[in-house]
Amino acid sequence: MNRKIYIVGAICFSALLAACGSSSKAPITSAGGATSSAGSYVVQRGDTLYSIARRHGTTVANLSSLNRITDPSQLEVGQSLSIRGGTASRPSSSASATSRTPASSASQPARASDAAAISWDWPVRGKVITPFSSNTRGVDIAGTVGTPVNAAADGTVSYVGNGLRGLGNLVLVTHSNGFITAYAHNSRITVQTNERVKKGQKIAELGDSDADSPRLHFQVRRNGTPVNPLSYLPQ
Repeated sequence: MNRKIYIVGAICFSALLAACGSSSKAPITSAGGATSSAGSYVVQRGDTLYSIARRHGTTVANLSSLNRITDPSQLEVGQSLSIRGGTASRPSSSASATSRTPASSASQPARASDAAAISWDWPVRGKVITPFSSNTRGVDIAGTVGTPVNAAADGTVSYVGNGLRGLGNLVLVTHSNGFITAYAHNSRITVQTNERVKKGQKIAELGDSDADSPRLHFQVRRNGTPVNPLSYLPQ
């Protein structure tokens, strides 16, 4: 079970990404765990349907079906959700196994039409253990604590900190052509806000802050919209 709730794609994260050019402060959410009765869960500030499903070992589809949810973004603090069918299981140790190449359990998506707008590289080499979806809004790449995390493209560091519950130590880098990249769950951050970085430059060290196992959660956004990183990174 996660030590804290994983909130990738939460409204506060979107707001931070939108404002990262003008502020280095992240909105702070409650770090307290939710209390629930058997088979139910009370929504806390900062929760998303994805984070609740992940915490309780179930799926977004299952929670949506059980609770007749048509819009996962419209959760309300204090709302009681049925979580029947959850297992609250931890991922197997094999999930954190690394490889020397950026392999994915899913098929490689088509190259994005704007992928050549800037020059990309993988932030870390490893197995993609969580694919991109409308809920994850990025990918998780397994690795070993301390492995260098590198900037995926030239840009300017627009945020460093751990103010977003569930993302651990986070770095945001703003690039040209409306791109922003996010690097979460780091064990250590090695850059500062407003620092210029080059593609391949070390910006952090991989970790497991607010995660079940060592990993990098990596997002790419174009003009504020999450896009599949695998459609931009070299194949």
